[in-house]
Amino acid sequence: MNTSMITATNTLSQLQKQMDIISNNLANLDTTGFKSKQATFTDLLAQQLNNQPDASKEVGRQTPNGVRQGTGARLSQSQMNMSQGSFKPTDRDLDTAFQVPGQYYKVLVKNSVQYTRNGALALSPVAPNETMLTTSDGDPILDDNNNPIIITGDAQKFDITQNGVMNVAMTDGSMESFNLGVVQINKPQFLEQKGGSLIGIPDNVPAPNGVLTELPRDQISIGQRMLEQSNVDMSKEMTDLLNVQRSYQFSSRAVTMADQMMGLINGIR
Repeated sequence: MNTSMITATNTLSQLQKQMDIISNNLANLDTTGFKSKQATFTDLLAQQLNNQPDASKEVGRQTPNGVRQGTGARLSQSQMNMSQGSFKPTDRDLDTAFQVPGQYYKVLVKNSVQYTRNGALALSPVAPNETMLTTSDGDPILDDNNNPIIITGDAQKFDITQNGVMNVAMTDGSMESFNLGVVQINKPQFLEQKGGSLIGIPDNVPAPNGVLTELPRDQISIGQRMLEQSNVDMSKEMTDLLNVQRSYQFSSRAVTMADQMMGLINGIR
């Protein structure tokens, strides 16, 4: 296998990863609270060949001495775009939307704490006369002490304040209040997408300091009876997809041409 084939093959595998990221963004175009990811590339290690042993013959050269031979490109970073999505008004009391970028609800998913901006909350019965506040997928929403929010009684009306306090009015006239658990994501590059709008710390990886912080009540900003839409820009994603496809075709063509050249050389008698 010659150098051209190696370089093109290395780049093909990395372009496939970028294509997967773009496909995931497009698949979640209508997912409430979803944040898109953007891929950036960098060169792989390059080899420098000093093919001119006489340094005096390099005097006056405008470029660095020697010949640098690359080995392709690689996906250097896949970073989450934390920009705010557009708001969609609704008439449902349990529909909420964060009005500040980077704020997330705490969610219990398979015994691990994950985070979401999907504010389409729901109620799930857990026992007679008891209901639990969950996401639209049925995962428990946690309070500021990482405990599930259990509502006892027959709830009639929900009022969620801007600072994340949920007041529940019961049919018997009583009231219950709960503090919704909210965190601020400071370093999204250390988190991974868990499916849908969920993100979390990678399994079996200790979280570095400062990745997220628990927010005090006065810094939380939640709007009721509205939902935040995905921040995926379809026109940009389609443009990126076309560029990746062209790059993929170019690298595939390079592999084909390298194979043809090797065939010609091997056919010399």
